[in-house]
Amino acid sequence: FYSRNPRFLEISNTHRGRQPPHLFSNQKSPSLPIVQPVRIHRRDFCRKCATVKMVLNVFRVAADFSHLASILILLHKMTQLNSCSGISFKSQALYLFVYVTRYLDIFSTESLYNLAFKIMFIGSQGYIIYLMTNAYKPTNDPNVDTFRVQYLLAGAAVLAVLFPYKYTFSEIMWAFSIWLESVAILPQLFMLQRTGEAETITTHYLFALGSYRALYIPNWIYRYFMDTHYKTDWIAIIAGIIQTVLYSDFFYVYYTKVLKGKKFKLPV
Repeated sequence: FYSRNPRFLEISNTHRGRQPPHLFSNQKSPSLPIVQPVRIHRRDFCRKCATVKMVLNVFRVAADFSHLASILILLHKMTQLNSCSGISFKSQALYLFVYVTRYLDIFSTESLYNLAFKIMFIGSQGYIIYLMTNAYKPTNDPNVDTFRVQYLLAGAAVLAVLFPYKYTFSEIMWAFSIWLESVAILPQLFMLQRTGEAETITTHYLFALGSYRALYIPNWIYRYFMDTHYKTDWIAIIAGIIQTVLYSDFFYVYYTKVLKGKKFKLPV
């Protein structure tokens, strides 16, 4: 049943008091222990319900595996060519920052599915940073990767502080990671704009990475109509739309050039 505070749910599987006496009996019924109702924040309750129904949500699963595929494609590109040329170190560093600040609850995650992906995202992104700063550092050209990321960090921080769901450290960090992820690809796109072209495997990486967030849009629509416990997450939705719009030019060139066997070139 619901508590008077609409932000919380009270859940109890027993009566608050003793069990009523049996009808037509002189014997007293055995007493049951008084169980205090459990107060669960509505947002946490919705997240747990979403985990149960996630298996049936093909858009969420496709988005997560598209995200994972983008990282695997990037690692394959770097290890096969022994080079990180054409890859923005600043974008990769921002993504690592995104995962670390978003998954602060990694050790309290109840879903094995979510836990596995959180570990893979943080671990693989950390490995990418390691390769770019050690084995493949000579192939990284900082003269091309010149986007000023301090503006992205500052903007995400301001939005996270001004518009969090709750003024707690974890919620502010979560909001910060969502806003930062929406623009973390800008240094990479800026690098493509400067060079005007990219290797085919690099474009496959960017397409998989962009598709991941684009697939979350039908995921939100699906959950809105199919999940009775779903609460609209406006921060993630607005940030996801921004991120998808930033990819729009890239998606167009990818479709008209790369998928037709032509070399990827952006209009300079």
